Order: sequence, then structure tokens, then C-alpha cells
Amino acid sequence: MPSLVRLTDLTPDDVVEIFDRARSLGETPGQELAGRAVALFFPPTSLRTRVTFERAVHLGGGQPLLFPPETLDKAEDLHDVGRYLSNWADGVVVRHPRIEVLDRLAGAIPVVNAMTDVNHPCEVLADLYGISLRRPDWRRLRYVFVGADENVGRAWAEARALLGLDLVQACPPGFELDGVPAVHTLAEGLDGADVVLTDGTGHLGEVFEPFRVSAAALRGCAPGVLLNPCPPFTRGVEVSADAIDSPAFVGHEFKRVLLEVQRAVLARI
Repeated sequence: MPSLVRLTDLTPDDVVEIFDRARSLGETPGQELAGRAVALFFPPTSLRTRVTFERAVHLGGGQPLLFPPETLDKAEDLHDVGRYLSNWADGVVVRHPRIEVLDRLAGAIPVVNAMTDVNHPCEVLADLYGISLRRPDWRRLRYVFVGADENVGRAWAEARALLGLDLVQACPPGFELDGVPAVHTLAEGLDGADVVLTDGTGHLGEVFEPFRVSAAALRGCAPGVLLNPCPPFTRGVEVSADAIDSPAFVGHEFKRVLLEVQRAVLARI
């Protein structure tokens, strides 16, 4: 299996294949990982991503081997660590702040990126799959990302580069993503948008307050707009409570398919 450290490690045909396999596998127990083992490196704070990857291994008939990510913080060269692991595991899923940890392992064993401080490719891949189930024309939609130049936004920038998505970013000046057109008012970003994506603003909350997505702001979007904030989101910060309660919100539904996509990604081992 080729590693998935960045979305640009895939081809557009790979994405179609993963989506087709996700639909085929669903949540029905299978044998695509029978006799195989996958090492999973996750911190205790991980919830959605860890649950879906661990369950994906179980549903595929494989064996998950769980470790904290600190296991990889050692003086031993990670290429050597990966070579040793390859004697007993068929691949690794890693959530670690430093993407260079994944890059070094990927030279020795297939690696799936479960989030770094640089990007979050499987999260975005699953969101695109969820969108594709609602909108078969998903590659022709207008996407707006409301957030800063951080890991979720960078993964959407990777998706834009890979798939040629019509993606713009709405943010205050100084927070622009590389390679993504930016606008500096929320109204301009939402104008005609089919899909609205947000990320938590954390310590930047006051700076991003004018970019809070509300039900009123969503009226400037295209009919049938999909609102998909990246969890964990905070009502009243990056998104208002009335936006979450509106028909546009698809977040809970879209995260359900995270399991199917994680399973399809691991089936490539």
C-alpha cells in the first residue's frame, strides 16, 4: 500500500476507488484485512478518528495494535523503527504533531496520517465522501473554508490541488492558506457557496468573530447549502447555535461515514 501522509499522495482515480470501496464495504463485517495487523498510534484525547480506525480494522478481520504516539519519540531512527514494525504489522496509522515522523516511517512501512499539526487528510477525504453521497456533482460545487492557515485548512488546500475543487477561503488578512484564493469578508465567501466548511478558531476567536457562520449568513449561500464544521466545534464561536440547528448542518451525519472511508483506506494495504 502506498502511504497516505498527504492527500496529494493520491491520484483523482485513487479517490474514486476509495469512495467506491467505502460504499461497497459499508459497516458490514468482512475479511479484507484477514490475517493482517495494523499498528495504531493515538493519544488518549483522540475520539472520532481513533474509534473509526480501530473499528475499521476489526470489521475488516484484522488485528489492531494500540500504542500512544509518544512511543515514536525516541532517539532510534524512525526508518529503523518502521523496518522492524514491518516484520509484524502490515501498516501503521499515526496521529502525531510532527509530519516528519510520518514521512520517516513511510520509507519503511505503509503509513496513514490520522492528523498532524500540518494537515488532516483522512478527515477531509471523509467529508468529500459524505458530500459525494448528497451531491453526485461534488467536484463542480463551490466550497468555502472559513478558518485560519492550520491543519484542517491545509488539508482542504491539498484537496483543491489534487481534485481541482472550486475552493475559496474566508478569513481576516494574515491568515491565508498557500495556494487557495482568499476573501476577507464572510459575506463574500458565502456568496453562492454550495458547501461551507469551518475549523475551530481557538485562541483566534476574537479575530475571527466577524467570520462566525450564522443561520442569517447562510442565506447568502446557494440553495441546499451544506454546513460542515470540523469537530470539535463550539456553538457560538466559529458557528452559531442557530446555524447548527438549521437544515444546512450535516456534521453529525457526515462523521458517520468516517468509518467507511477509514475502512476503505486500510483496505488498500
